[in-house]
Amino acid sequence: MEEVTKHSVHTLVFRSLKRSHDIFISDNIQPPPVDEKSERIKIACKIQDEYGMVQHLPPPRESKPPPLQQNNVSLMPQEANRDFGDMQTQVTTGFQYPNAPGVPLSAETAAQPSPLSQRAVQGVLAGLPPSQSWLDSEKTAASVEDIHRHAGIPERTGPLGSKALVAIPSGGKQSGAIVPRKAPTMPKPQWRPPWKLYRVISGHIGWVRSIAVEPGNQWFVTGSNDRVIKIWDLASGKLKLSLTGHISAVRGLAVSKRQPYLFSCSEDKQVKCWDLEQNKVIRHYHGHLSAVYALDLHPTIDILATCGRDSTVRIWDMRTKACIHTLAGHTNTVATVKCQAAEPQVVSGSHDSTVRLWDLAAGKSRATLTNHKKSVRALVIHPKLHMMASASPDNIKQWKFPDGNFTQNLGGHNAIINCLAVNSDGVLVSGGDNGSLHFWDWRTGYNFQRTQAPIQPGSIDSEAGIFACLFDNSQSRLITAEADKTIKIYKEDEDATEETHPINWKPEIMKKKKY
Repeated sequence: MEEVTKHSVHTLVFRSLKRSHDIFISDNIQPPPVDEKSERIKIACKIQDEYGMVQHLPPPRESKPPPLQQNNVSLMPQEANRDFGDMQTQVTTGFQYPNAPGVPLSAETAAQPSPLSQRAVQGVLAGLPPSQSWLDSEKTAASVEDIHRHAGIPERTGPLGSKALVAIPSGGKQSGAIVPRKAPTMPKPQWRPPWKLYRVISGHIGWVRSIAVEPGNQWFVTGSNDRVIKIWDLASGKLKLSLTGHISAVRGLAVSKRQPYLFSCSEDKQVKCWDLEQNKVIRHYHGHLSAVYALDLHPTIDILATCGRDSTVRIWDMRTKACIHTLAGHTNTVATVKCQAAEPQVVSGSHDSTVRLWDLAAGKSRATLTNHKKSVRALVIHPKLHMMASASPDNIKQWKFPDGNFTQNLGGHNAIINCLAVNSDGVLVSGGDNGSLHFWDWRTGYNFQRTQAPIQPGSIDSEAGIFACLFDNSQSRLITAEADKTIKIYKEDEDATEETHPINWKPEIMKKKKY
């Protein structure tokens, strides 16, 4: 047996101090010193890139002074500054005439035209309507009439109190004529084959809460209440890898398109970056004060958006781990966040029943959509159209970017909707807390299929719940994460035809909702 060398307490204390010193001497969180020249070049490039179009604009027009009041007559600014003393008489006679009756006409007695008096000119000007150029120069903002005219409201609403008739605008030959207005009907939806379940994958020992598919479409990853992240082969459904490290349920996952990184967030307040070449955590993003419920990666910038129970959306620099923005404004748990390249670059949905569109550069909310009456738990951005959908127990609503203009309601999924997915063909899928799965036609809002996910044998009925759903990158497979601890994969039924599964659709008159 090897003899243990004994050291004095003094030596051991100094060794401990040295180790502590070596651990804390290298401050890795501090960024490298800033090089002034490269910083100036970087700022100049950013200015040119972001503000090049508006760098050299003409100086702003000075505001006009108010109309002048002279002798109780209002003058426009441009007329008030004009000198009328030298204004010539505009109306002259065609021949000379004497300046008094009975006086012979000569050069001395010929009547001379008197100059215009300022008072007479002012009186005439006051009676004239203002010029269009003066009105344009005085205009500070669009009037209500302008807004209505540009929105086409007069053409759509027609005469006051009329609902079945629309008036033709005056000015033409048919002025005052009326034509019957056609009741709006839903356009006929395109036929779509129904989706069928073709694979059930089990392996988790807790509710499966999140899914992400890798950009190459070779594998997908799931996170669960069992605190484990599992990577599965998409073609065979076999388990490839399990990653452990979180100490609570894994609520959000995302795979980077540009780096071999996997990002995960959890109810343990942690956001982790996993290096898939080494299969280990390489970065932590600290800042959330409570459970983190969702995350998303920006498609073009190396940033990460997370949201959670602390009612905030946080934007992180992927490389430096710095929190760039804390987007505050929601008054309850933020359940979902999505990023896109176009404005608005960040969209979030919350349990306070609102959807917020964020200005990423300013770090502020640019619009708040308050149409939902209940918690918004799911958002999805259409891969081709500049649109999105939001889901709440009252309705699924579609919106147009960039301002969040409401498009239509998709009603009928009477459940707490936990997830939404849409593919490039325009199939929208909503997954409910009761295990119901509804398939919609994005364009018309027609609900072409309703199905109930079968629960795993041995599970109780209350475990029929869908927490996440996602289309793979081929857009032909739908992956769902469920409360019965399984992952289910759906595909279109190849045997279905329009004869075997006809569209149950009638051109009914739509009850158009305004919000």
